[in-house]
Amino acid sequence: MRSHFSLNGGVAVACAVAGASTMMMNGNCAAQTFIAADYATNSTYAGGWAAGQNGGHGFGPWSVDNTSTSSPQNAMDRTSPYDPFGVAWTLYNPIAPAVGSPNPPDTGSAFAGDISRAGRAIPNGGLQVGQTFSTIISNPTERKFFRGYTLVLSNGGDNIAYGGAGTSVAVGVFDYSVPGGWYTSQTFSTGGTGLFDTDTTTNGMEIDVTLTDTNSYHLVMTPLGNPGIAYTEDGTFPATNAPINWVTYQLYNTDSDFYNFTNGIPSECVNPQRTDFYIQSMTITGPAPFALNIQKAGANVILTWPTNFTTAFLEYTFNLGSAVVWNTNSTAPVIINGQNVVTNPIVGAQQYYRLQQ
Repeated sequence: MRSHFSLNGGVAVACAVAGASTMMMNGNCAAQTFIAADYATNSTYAGGWAAGQNGGHGFGPWSVDNTSTSSPQNAMDRTSPYDPFGVAWTLYNPIAPAVGSPNPPDTGSAFAGDISRAGRAIPNGGLQVGQTFSTIISNPTERKFFRGYTLVLSNGGDNIAYGGAGTSVAVGVFDYSVPGGWYTSQTFSTGGTGLFDTDTTTNGMEIDVTLTDTNSYHLVMTPLGNPGIAYTEDGTFPATNAPINWVTYQLYNTDSDFYNFTNGIPSECVNPQRTDFYIQSMTITGPAPFALNIQKAGANVILTWPTNFTTAFLEYTFNLGSAVVWNTNSTAPVIINGQNVVTNPIVGAQQYYRLQQ
């Protein structure tokens, strides 16, 4: 797999990359693309979760592991008539107590019906520096003490469990005494972010998490119906929880009023309303996972690429054609902010670079 960049005359940086690319205002050249992009309207899911359609574009297949119910597990499909988006991945709790009743018994768990989880693997070994994970979800409608939705980006091979081992970044809405109050990992124990949103229309909440270093992030939560109250945050997470290679969606303590179950068998709904967790889309954008980026700096060029490609090496040539000869770049890269960095002097009328894997 290769990325090519050309430098002409030492004056301007020209960019030619297989795939989408961007010429930045400062003269930088970087491959920008959709690393993964999936939408609930994808025809892959036309038959719903029950039909076994568990595919994806870029992301790994959905997992519904680590829920609190024993049988059946939490469920996910696209059939709720209360879906505000029209079509969305729908996460719900099929087993839950009657209103005012304690949680039913469950093998080894006091939280039967308490939580449903669904998640997917992030491709290419995890989120890379400069890449952004984005998702649009709905706001919950049933407000009650100790209920809510959570999105967790983590390190691990499957959905997180109670205790949240491996959690890198967590964001969500979790009602204690103030409905509509959103929180993050940093603000959960200190009263939340100050962002309050109870809009339950088709707008939804957009969550964007950009990896700014190997264990640092920039977070933006934007209520699409009221973008002026968006919340932003910069933070870090334990280096032991890197890379971020999994995303988990969680539905806490909210029984589905549409999908009623009696002894594991669907039954007539008594009080139908929109209580499920609706997920409209999820994408990862930014520098391609095997991207060579170039920046002009005076009489030099600075070339960078991700460190997770440990066998990649930089090559150059002065001319392209059928008899092209690629030479290994003699300057060894140094690691800065999770990137391999090489500084080369500008020589000749033109020069081309590529990464060879």
